Amino acid sequence: MAVAMGAVVRRLHAAAAAQPPRLTKLALHAPKSVEVEFADGSSFHLSAEFLRVYSPAADSKIRSVGGEKVIFGRQHVGIMSAESVGNYGVRILFDDLHKTGIFTWDYLHHLGSNKFSLMRSYIKTLRKHGLSRDPQRRK
Repeated sequence: MAVAMGAVVRRLHAAAAAQPPRLTKLALHAPKSVEVEFADGSSFHLSAEFLRVYSPAADSKIRSVGGEKVIFGRQHVGIMSAESVGNYGVRILFDDLHKTGIFTWDYLHHLGSNKFSLMRSYIKTLRKHGLSRDPQRRK
C-alpha cells in the first residue's frame, strides 16, 4: 500500500511540475508587443510578429507550401487591441484584421519559454520556401 501511495504522490508532483505557472501580469504595448509575467518569476516580451505567426487560430491566413503551413510577410504587423477571454486567455486583434486566435495563459508561457527556438524554426522554414518576413509589395 505504501509503495502504491508513493507512486500516486510522485505522479501528482510530476503533474504539478508540468503545469505552467499562474499568469500575474499581461501588459499590451501596442502596436509592437505583449509582456507577460508568471508567478514563478518568468517574464517574456512577445513581439506582434511572433504572436501573429504562432496564432493558435485555424484561419490565420496560412499558405500551404510543399504541404507545410507557413505564415509569411508579417514582420511589420501590429497589435490593435486585446480582450480577456474568461479567466484563461486573451484574444488579440492584429492590424491585418486577424482576431480569431485565443492565446491561453499556458500557450503564452510555452511561446515565451521557447521563443528563440520557435523564431529560428520559423525563419528557417521561410528560407526553405523562398519566403520573407517582409510584407509582399502590392502591384
